[in-house]
Amino acid sequence: MKRALEDQEDHPLRSGDPLTVGEVAARSGVAVSALHFYESKGLICSTRSAGNQRRYPRGILRRLAVIRVAQRMGLPLSVIAEAFSRLPDDKAPTVADWRRLSAVWRADLDARIRTLTQLRDQLDGCIGCGCLSLKECPLRNPQDALAEEGPGPHFGAGPCEHRKSGKAR
Repeated sequence: MKRALEDQEDHPLRSGDPLTVGEVAARSGVAVSALHFYESKGLICSTRSAGNQRRYPRGILRRLAVIRVAQRMGLPLSVIAEAFSRLPDDKAPTVADWRRLSAVWRADLDARIRTLTQLRDQLDGCIGCGCLSLKECPLRNPQDALAEEGPGPHFGAGPCEHRKSGKAR
C-alpha cells in the first residue's frame, strides 16, 4: 500500500483516468474478489491495460454503491443485473437512469416491506398466544394445506387469529 501511495504522488490521477482494481476496492469498500465476482456476473465491466490489468471507469463507483445498497435491501444479484442491463455501460448513469431503476425496484421493495411487517406481526401474535396447538396452529400447516398456494412460505391471516376471534378453524 505504501508503494501505491508513493506511485500516486509521482503520477497523480487525472479526473478522466481509469481506476485500478485496487483503487476501486479502496474507494468503494468492496473486496477485490467481490469486484471480480460482480464482473463475472455482468454487473460491472472493465477494460484491460497493455499489461492485461483491469481498469475501471470512475462511474463504476456509483454502480457499486447501488449494488451494495440493493443487496442490503435483499435484492438478489439476478434482479440487480436485470435492472443494470437497462443502463449505459459506456458512461455513468444519469439521474434519469437512476430514477427509472428505482421505480422498477419500488414495487418489489414495498411488497417486501409488507411481507416482513406481516411476518413480524404474525410471529409476535403466535408466540404471544401460547396455543401451540398441533391441530389448529397455522404455522404447523397440517396436511400440507398450503401446498396448493405454491412452493415456499405463505402468509395469510395472522397465526392464531382463530383464538383471538373465537372462531374455530
